[in-house]
Order: sequence, then C-alpha cells, then structure tokens
Amino acid sequence: MKLLVSVARAKEVAPAVEGGADIIDVKNPAEGALGANFPHVIREVRRITPPELEVSATIGDVPNLPGTVSLAALGAAVCGVQYVKVGLLGARTPRDAVFLLREACRAVHAHDPLTRIIAAAYADAHKVNSLPPLALPSVAAEAGADGCLLDTAVKGDGTLFTNLSDSQLRNFVAQCRRAGLLCGLAGSIAAEDIPHVCEFGADLIGIRTAACRGDRMSDTLDSQKVRRLKDLIAANGSPGSFLAPAALSAGPEYSR
Repeated sequence: MKLLVSVARAKEVAPAVEGGADIIDVKNPAEGALGANFPHVIREVRRITPPELEVSATIGDVPNLPGTVSLAALGAAVCGVQYVKVGLLGARTPRDAVFLLREACRAVHAHDPLTRIIAAAYADAHKVNSLPPLALPSVAAEAGADGCLLDTAVKGDGTLFTNLSDSQLRNFVAQCRRAGLLCGLAGSIAAEDIPHVCEFGADLIGIRTAACRGDRMSDTLDSQKVRRLKDLIAANGSPGSFLAPAALSAGPEYSR
C-alpha cells in the first residue's frame, strides 16, 4: 500500500519526500477537495521530485463540461506527471460521467499511453448532488480509466468513515479489484484511522491535513508527520497491486 501526500507548493515537496511519501500529489486546496494547481507549479514539483518517485496532479472538482475537462487533463499530462486525477463533481449520472471521463482518457492517452487517469468520486456525494461513490468503479472501467479514488467534497464536515460504512468501502475496493482498477482511499483520514484504512486493502491512501502542522490550507507540511503515517501503513498494510495500465473491458456503452 502506497502513501500519496498532497502538496500545494513546491517547497512542500522536500518534507513529503523526507517523510517517505510514495507519490507526490499536486493540488490546490483553495479551489476545492481536488482543486487544480497552476501548470508552472506542477512542472516545478515534477522537476524537484526525485525521478524514482511518481507525481500526480488534480485537475479540479470538475463541471460536466467534457471538452473543458479533457483539455485540462491533457494540460496536466503535458506537465510530466504519472497520474491525472479527475474529480467527478458535475457529472451526476453514470452516462454523463462515462462520456466526460472517456474524453479525458482519450486526450491523455493519445499524448502518453502510460499516463494514468484516476477518476475520483465523493464519499459525501449526497451533500453535493454528485455521482454516487459506489457507481465509480463501473464508470471508470467503461470509460477506460486506470483507477478510482474516494475523497470527501465538503472538508470539515465529516470524513470517509462518517459518510460510508465499512461494508460500502469493502464493496468499493472489491469492485475496483474485479475491474482491474487501481484503488485509492482519502477523505480527511487522520493518523489514528490508518490501521482501519489498511484493513480494506486499497492500493493507496491519500493524505494532506494529517501531514500538516496547521490545517490543509497551510504550507506547513511536516516530514515527521509524513514519516509517522508511512510507518503506520508499513505496520498495518500490505503492498498494493498497482497494476500496469491496460485496456479494460467495457460494459454496455452509454450514449450522451
């Protein structure tokens, strides 16, 4: 199981790396749960991150605008990251989500077939009227995405565990496994939650607030906090599968 640590600025890369993060994730908390950062920040983070470490970038809690989203996804991929994360906030039905995500995958994979698209849904989708989280694996598989991530849209108002039950989380991970998708769990996860998160057998755990000395909006990423999280995963988790990108078998197509 890998530890993904989100950074908002280039100066946060050093403590994330020193603490043992496996994936450096570039986001902009000021623009939402999966807020997009500026291209120059993404490029700089990739430049200063050790080449053996992977970098991901979020492109936002995106609206249901497939052309805009596919262009944003391509922009992130051009910055040299290994993962592009798409927060499916505006696409509220599986049909719309598949169409939007498929176009993002087409744009990114035409540029570099090895860049992975990670589709994100929200454990608290009922609060923001977005795609139900347990619909995400089938949507991602049909669209040709490479993985799925659960997060929370409304920060400070619940966590992954206050919005979804253990049985729902096990179902989510099992669906990802059956579809051959990478699987990530995030959503205001605290250090004390790590042993419980590890029980579900996801490929990665996504963290920001728990790695900061202040709140998630601060720029005080703490290498010792990152190290503690890494050690907790090592003590309680097992290596994720992290499957190679591959064409996924699609179910019945949705038409827009």
